[in-house]
Amino acid sequence: MATLFRFSLLATCLAASTSSYAQGIQSYPDKPITIVVPFTPGTGIDVLARTLGQKMSQRMGQAVIVDNKPGASGNIGTGIVAHAPADGYTLLMTVSTFVMNPGLFKQVPYDPITSFAPVAQTATGAQVFVVHPSFPAQNMTEAVALLKANPGKYTYASPGNGTPPHMAMELLKLNTGTDVMHVPYKGSAGAITDLLAGHINMMMLPINAALAHVKTGKVRILGVARAQRLAVTPDVPTLAEQGLPDIDVDLWFGLLAPAGTSPVVVDKINGEIKKILALPDVREALGKQGLVPAPGAPQVLAKLIQDDAARWADVVKKARITAD
Repeated sequence: MATLFRFSLLATCLAASTSSYAQGIQSYPDKPITIVVPFTPGTGIDVLARTLGQKMSQRMGQAVIVDNKPGASGNIGTGIVAHAPADGYTLLMTVSTFVMNPGLFKQVPYDPITSFAPVAQTATGAQVFVVHPSFPAQNMTEAVALLKANPGKYTYASPGNGTPPHMAMELLKLNTGTDVMHVPYKGSAGAITDLLAGHINMMMLPINAALAHVKTGKVRILGVARAQRLAVTPDVPTLAEQGLPDIDVDLWFGLLAPAGTSPVVVDKINGEIKKILALPDVREALGKQGLVPAPGAPQVLAKLIQDDAARWADVVKKARITAD
């Protein structure tokens, strides 16, 4: 009899707990949401998070707080969210480096595939291959031929080891069999300054960073490193159009939650993000950062993470890249 009573009591408690959990999901959100940005304020990813956060707050009726946790190429803030409660109230706004870091660092506080529940792809940012005006080639076919004929003669800059522009250039080198000397800088400012001065021959740049210098004739774009041409440079062909099909290195931005977050909560946030990214003022705000809204289902982001993690791990290994 006592055993039956204990079983009945346990069943009642479990039913109450399950009911309470279900009610909590259905009422989500009923308290403030925090979006962790693992980079400094004022960056493109920070502007993206704040733009979406403001609209989420208006639509969902709760405050959305953007919390910058920079450090270790994004690993610190990413690790914080990886170990946060899986309740939908702590989210991560991340970028492509999220899947690059595990191959670059000896240890990171997360696994890009198992530590998170993908919520929504949010935007993309194109990279372009730019050269100083003195560089003889006028297109990628000529550039590859010139680099192959002069191994080690030319240089390219990056904002630092393991950054997306560095990884993109190493992928280009691997796919073309060329030898170009890497000159890493501590940030984009010094790299761009030396490119404009002609001390460096070429580099990969986000399109928004390149455009102002293209307009003044201080750099030339030889190719767009993505699947489609850009609306802002419609006459510039992609690398694929110029015989280099495997160098689609768009920066992608996504929203993640800790692994184990309810699919109901994930789908609710995803639906709101899709509606927000369709708003004209949001598209305009992102456009100023060189970003293109790219809403996607959680499954789309999950596949992107899986594919890119494998791709960049292979590049890191073959090119022997480290974050040091």
